[in-house]
Amino acid sequence: MEPILDKARAGQNALEKIANAIPGFRGYREKELRRDADRLEREFVASRLDENKKALNEMANAATRSGDLGVINDIEAVRKRLDKVAARVRYADRGYAGFFDTVKVDEAALARVYDIDLGLIQGVEAVEAAAKGSGATSVKETVAAMAAGIDALDAQMTDREAVLNGLK
Repeated sequence: MEPILDKARAGQNALEKIANAIPGFRGYREKELRRDADRLEREFVASRLDENKKALNEMANAATRSGDLGVINDIEAVRKRLDKVAARVRYADRGYAGFFDTVKVDEAALARVYDIDLGLIQGVEAVEAAAKGSGATSVKETVAAMAAGIDALDAQMTDREAVLNGLK
């Protein structure tokens, strides 16, 4: 079903398993496990995004050595977008709704958020593939493909926020 969530469930100690038997507590605990799994997933995605900076550095160095300084601005723009999206993923809302909060986050919304977060991995893989230059014939095409992948991740994060805010 949900690999990270299943690992979190399996990692519960005896006291947590006993507490899950208390009526009403199990649902609360399940939400917390889902939020923790979500946080771990997003941290993993953000760190993988950060790894793509190495490819950008290599492209910038190669462009500088070859005298193709026109592409440097594009590389730096993609680096800024990459930093922005990685931070947005890393520090995104966990789906917590306090007792008196206006917008309540229910199980169905948390499940949709978790699905969006799992979809982020596919987005990161697309950015990584673009960074490796698969299908690109020039640095400019590679940078453009990375930018498109980063923009898609940004759109997924916008969808995630809409679900948490009850707008979607």
